[in-house]
Amino acid sequence: MSRKFLVALGSAALALSLAACSGGGAGSGGDTGDKKPGDLTIGVSMPTQTSERWIADGNAVKSKLEAKGYKVDLQYAGDDIPTQSQQVDQMITQGADVLVIAAIDGTALSSQLQAAAAAKIPVISYDRLIRGSKDVDFYVSFDNYKVGVAQGTALLVGLGLLNKDGSKGTAKGPFNIELFAGSLDDNNTQYFFGGAMDTLKPFVDAGTLKVKSKQTTPEQVATLRWQQETAQKRMENLLTSSYNDGSKVDGVLSPYDGISRGIITALQNAGYGSGAKKLPVVTGQDAEIASIKLINDGVQNSTVFKDTRLLADQAVNAAEAFLQKKEPQANDTKTYNNGVKVVPAYLLPIATVYKDDIKATLIDSGYWTAEEVAAGQAKK
Repeated sequence: MSRKFLVALGSAALALSLAACSGGGAGSGGDTGDKKPGDLTIGVSMPTQTSERWIADGNAVKSKLEAKGYKVDLQYAGDDIPTQSQQVDQMITQGADVLVIAAIDGTALSSQLQAAAAAKIPVISYDRLIRGSKDVDFYVSFDNYKVGVAQGTALLVGLGLLNKDGSKGTAKGPFNIELFAGSLDDNNTQYFFGGAMDTLKPFVDAGTLKVKSKQTTPEQVATLRWQQETAQKRMENLLTSSYNDGSKVDGVLSPYDGISRGIITALQNAGYGSGAKKLPVVTGQDAEIASIKLINDGVQNSTVFKDTRLLADQAVNAAEAFLQKKEPQANDTKTYNNGVKVVPAYLLPIATVYKDDIKATLIDSGYWTAEEVAAGQAKK
């Protein structure tokens, strides 16, 4: 499958070999191999508490590490880069033995990573790849290009151009669509958008899909900090500028559930979802409970589920390997070039969730309960 959108976004810059870069990070840490878990501290830096996804990530990593006896310093940075930099600095000066970092800006922590390397503290990049530094030892994430493919596919399925099994659907089009991407300072954005656009491009080229606003570049469609309010405002502007002639939006590519809810709010405020003006197909990601209710109610079309419990497991496995002076298990040693080195990674699978997948994928697995889905709110 073509990944030329990723090339256009610079994801494959400086294709260095893993062997040439090995040993560039903090390595196997300091003298931790003979210490008991209770004598070791793992610093966990998460970007924000405005998204329930990151709250779940932080809690999962913390609880799993503590269950093994480790001390955990969990900090949230409030989507503020200087705050995250200060928090990581503090973790280093207070003697963290391993750092697990989900960066707000993938390029903003170089000096902190240099300090960690000097102190022989291994750095695990969590879900968002830290870019531009040799001092990143491991990456745990999902196959984020496949996330984008899944989102593009879900849009096509929702429009009826494809069936869920991948076969050709009965719809003919043409359909008006609009595109949204995540924050450009998040390395995952290029993979999400690249995978989605590689999937949609044949239909765009054939004229089956039309981006009426003509806003198609990452810079035009990005959503700074993934903010719901920013997405809502942009969707409102798109409706005013490109759909004031009576035409309708048929589908919206959204990379994240919070963005999806902002898009849906703008559409509902413009009269979509009432009368004959049905809501467009809107995609999403992260299986946030508010969006799962919307999917269950037939408002949002789909989301991509990334099981944060499994991601936390891999972060814990990697941290333990470093503390035991071993190399963590990687299943991808080629894809994730951060501009300075190829970072060995462990990638987890993803799943698309439509309405009829909610029970089997989310409720039966214990991720959400039926009561939470009905209420659209997680229990405290």
